[in-house]
Amino acid sequence: MAEAGTRREGIPLGKIFGVPVTLAWSWFIIAAFTVVVYGPVLQGNNPALGSAAYTIAFAYAVLLLISVLVHELAHALSARVFGWPTEKIVLNLWGGHTQFENFTATPGRSVVVALAGPATNIVLALGAWLVLMSASLPSVAELLTNIFMWANLLIGIFNVLPGLPLDGGRIVESIVWKITGSQAKGTVAAGWAGRIIVVGLGVWFIALPVISGNAPDLSLLLITLLVGSFLWLGASGAIAQGAMRQRLPLVRADSLSRSAIGLPAWSTVAHVLAASGNGRSETVVCGADGRPQGVVDAAAINAVPPAMADTTPITAVSRPLGKGAYVPGWSQGEELITFLSGIEGTEYAVVDSAGEVTGLLLQDDVLGAITGKRIRSRAAGRTPNR
Repeated sequence: MAEAGTRREGIPLGKIFGVPVTLAWSWFIIAAFTVVVYGPVLQGNNPALGSAAYTIAFAYAVLLLISVLVHELAHALSARVFGWPTEKIVLNLWGGHTQFENFTATPGRSVVVALAGPATNIVLALGAWLVLMSASLPSVAELLTNIFMWANLLIGIFNVLPGLPLDGGRIVESIVWKITGSQAKGTVAAGWAGRIIVVGLGVWFIALPVISGNAPDLSLLLITLLVGSFLWLGASGAIAQGAMRQRLPLVRADSLSRSAIGLPAWSTVAHVLAASGNGRSETVVCGADGRPQGVVDAAAINAVPPAMADTTPITAVSRPLGKGAYVPGWSQGEELITFLSGIEGTEYAVVDSAGEVTGLLLQDDVLGAITGKRIRSRAAGRTPNR
């Protein structure tokens, strides 16, 4: 299944230093864009090239790909020093990204891993410059080496701009993180810095030329719009992620749950009605071992004739809970989210330190607390008091 998912994402290029690398299908879009835009430019500047200019433009796209790959490998290998496992590297339309597995970061380590990529590109640019200065190359080789030098220099400089999703945004994130003690606040601040960068790029490359009476260069306009949209989406995603992480500590089982009482499986509908009269809105069915196993359904209760309330077992008017779908009331944050993600179903009984049922937690309420959006519950309803 994992291999099939990788192939749907793109072309597996194998492993480099043990890190799986995938070339996303979207990369071919930027490759085609490079050929279409820069082919005519190269041909115009070097008429002797003829149609070979388009081949060189494609080689330019490949050199960019190699530069990005080295950039991402620098992230992966520097992270390995700190024991951060790398899941994969994906090279795509936007350049690429390194996806890590679970790890524990600190402000300092985050900066080191983030800046390893741009630093490597600067080193590659310097190496290409030394080649140009010390060797006499054929015209095409010199042209490609020059392109390689400038590509890495631009990638290195551009990525240290102080805003997410660029690597330099990790510096902003880490500074705020160090000052406030909250990585989430740092992520939000770096996301807003990323948005400011997008506005600055738009002003510099689009607004100022228009104000000065000059039409923006078409290729430069397209690149600015492409890069700006990528940065804006990444910055917005960082802000949303940071805001969500700020809310995680507020996600606590007992504060989000609805009041509930636990009744043994041998109880009847009459017991449920009596319990609901004590102000408990939900009823959880407990097995012989005392563990929650189901939730009484309000609609099913309403369908039971009053004369049969004493003889109808609550198991006949309840829906099952997922296996192990109960949590301590004090569970909160990432620990709670991680636990619930491994349980089937959308309802979870909440128990106190003595194992007694105190509430019913709904998945929709948890999601609402995480996202900050109220989600209409699909499952539970108030048990009637008739």
